Amino acid sequence: MTPATRVRWRGRAGHVFVAPYVVLLIAFGVVPTGYAFSFAFTDDTDTFVGLANFAAAASDFRFVSAVGHVLLYLVFWLVALVVFVVGLALLLHRVTARAVGGSLRFLYYIPGALAGAASVLVWLFMLDPAVSPVGFLLRAFGFDTFGQVVAPGPLPVLFTLIAFWTGAGGWIVVLHGALNNISPDLIEAARIDGAGAWRTAWHIQLPLLRKWIVYMVILAFAGGTQLFVEPQLLSQASVGVAGRDFSLNQLSYDFAFQNGNVNTAAAISVELLLVGIVAAALFVVRSGFFDAE
Repeated sequence: MTPATRVRWRGRAGHVFVAPYVVLLIAFGVVPTGYAFSFAFTDDTDTFVGLANFAAAASDFRFVSAVGHVLLYLVFWLVALVVFVVGLALLLHRVTARAVGGSLRFLYYIPGALAGAASVLVWLFMLDPAVSPVGFLLRAFGFDTFGQVVAPGPLPVLFTLIAFWTGAGGWIVVLHGALNNISPDLIEAARIDGAGAWRTAWHIQLPLLRKWIVYMVILAFAGGTQLFVEPQLLSQASVGVAGRDFSLNQLSYDFAFQNGNVNTAAAISVELLLVGIVAAALFVVRSGFFDAE
């Protein structure tokens, strides 16, 4: 096989590996997105109505409160993710015993193996003071019944805890792997220069983790705006105490399947998509995500 033939084969092999992903992306990403856009700008007779569906969604009495709920949740979720995931990844990286480090990585990742619905069911058990193994803590904070725990006030904090418990472990493992790619010679040089653990983390490790942290924030932001499974199941379990319009995705679901208004539901979906794209673009541009090292 000639060198030119080998190069062509490598290129074709890459196309073969990528092709299934592209097919799935088109089938379950591009086509549904185009379908949603077509609904968002038309009515039930397929007549173009401009921004009427977006205006109808924004004028709904539940829309502003749902936006506020999602924004508050995103603040709690992203701050907790960045601070604690980065901190735990740095601590895990300093564990020199291989067996201990491997065990911790496994323990961190276990909650991530649960699907969103399964994790919520676990938390439904944990949040009921009558049966929870930490019921004494809930009662110490003044929560004597399940209805008090899932009242609208503490929900952003509860959803942050659920999201962190489910998703943080995987990101800790990812950032730990990124830390392992930092040259040991660089860390050793910092130690020789007298830098302690804090200065080494602040001046060397965190700058080299910047792109991974930005990548984590982009995906976490996109996932956070799509909040649905947790509040929906919690609403059903609490028989409406938690409310079925906590998040924008719940509101979109309600428009589509309770009111039969698919066009306004699609408008909310398109808004969430555009917010995610704009936020990702801002993170990428401001952080220099694609800049050469």
